Amino acid sequence: MSKLKGLDELFAGRHFDRDVIILCVRWYLRYKLSLRDLVEMMAERGVALAHTTILRWVRHFAPEFVKRWNRFGRPTGQSWRVDETYLKIRGKWFTFIERLIALA
Repeated sequence: MSKLKGLDELFAGRHFDRDVIILCVRWYLRYKLSLRDLVEMMAERGVALAHTTILRWVRHFAPEFVKRWNRFGRPTGQSWRVDETYLKIRGKWFTFIERLIALA
């Protein structure tokens, strides 16, 4: 794994506070929010910015954030199973497929 940049180095030269950048990128990646929704949410908090600014932040900071966040994730195994369930509803057969991932 490559060495992680320090926070000061990562946010050097940015016009906005790093808490605003982290919040916008995190919300965009975690929740299904549009860029314009995020602009509106930040405007309610007194921060005026353009939707393209958030898009640039996501493109720039997302790979670094993923490296940092993946350190805390649980490792998963490489095996998984598929389970099929067949149901007959009003004379028609329906197939439901569930994928189960086995933990290492």
